[in-house]
Amino acid sequence: MTGVLNLASADEFNTVLRSAGLMVCHFYADWVDQCRHMEKILIEMANLPEYKGVKFAKLQAEDVPVISHKYGIAAVPTILILRRNQVVDRVEGANPGTLISKLKQQINNIKLDKFPEGVQSLPAGGEPLELNERLKKLINKSAVMLFMKGSVDEPKCGFSRQIIDILRSVKADFKTFDILTDNEVREGLKKYSEWPTYPQLYVNGKLIGGLDVVKELHASGELNDILPRIHNLEDRLKFLIKKAPVMLFMKGNKEQPQCGFSRQMVHILNDCKVSYETFDILKDEDIRQGLKKFSNWPTYPQLYVRGELIGGLDVVKELQQSNQLLPALALSPKHNKCP
Repeated sequence: MTGVLNLASADEFNTVLRSAGLMVCHFYADWVDQCRHMEKILIEMANLPEYKGVKFAKLQAEDVPVISHKYGIAAVPTILILRRNQVVDRVEGANPGTLISKLKQQINNIKLDKFPEGVQSLPAGGEPLELNERLKKLINKSAVMLFMKGSVDEPKCGFSRQIIDILRSVKADFKTFDILTDNEVREGLKKYSEWPTYPQLYVNGKLIGGLDVVKELHASGELNDILPRIHNLEDRLKFLIKKAPVMLFMKGNKEQPQCGFSRQMVHILNDCKVSYETFDILKDEDIRQGLKKFSNWPTYPQLYVRGELIGGLDVVKELQQSNQLLPALALSPKHNKCP
């Protein structure tokens, strides 16, 4: 079984960091109850197959101050998610849901960085994709892609902060890539697009320019014509949740579920002999992330009836156990209970 590595020195921390593709490190103190709670969560996560390849570790914050100071650990528990020797995200306090969400996002980012559309593994021989293929995949990851320093919520330079403010002001629907987490992309994209500075904005795979260009387009009103708007995504979401009387948003499809939770949901609906359609969120990242915000529900699968959210697997199980699932699905009266 995989476990949580107990790191006792800066050398041990740095050794694990260098060898890990993705690392989760818990900065803790023995006397803090919240730390003990998070350690149990991490032990469980470390043994789940979906986190295979992630290195889980813990380090007493007060015992290794050089590392704690380097990463700005001001309180415990603090959990860092690190990739390529860089912090890509952090969770402060006992927030397991936030940790799971952020870690899954980083795992998904790695998959999107490495593999072209529809490919789920490395090419024969295990060789990495050529850099230009990775860059092409990244700039087409979303209709509007911004390569910047930091993230939407935490820009790491003034230029990146300004361009985020502009895109938000016109209600643009966009995604970002933090160049500070990947020096290969940072340097390679300069040559690929012949544009020497950041941030860089792309629309439909084509470079629009940096902050000065975006400012000019915004001042002239042309930016509104170039960028897709958020309401376009909302229209897609509204259409999809009403596409069938019963809609299930899941990983995979009813014939081939791609996770245990989705598989359980499919079994329950099939046992109820209910007619339903599915949408594979793994094939559309915009829908996957957008529906979370649209319905204020952070996980999948999600079940909808006539456009209204019923809930996830736990809610459906509770409805099934209380014989309330069929009424919720508004099925024919001849069905009086689910197996």
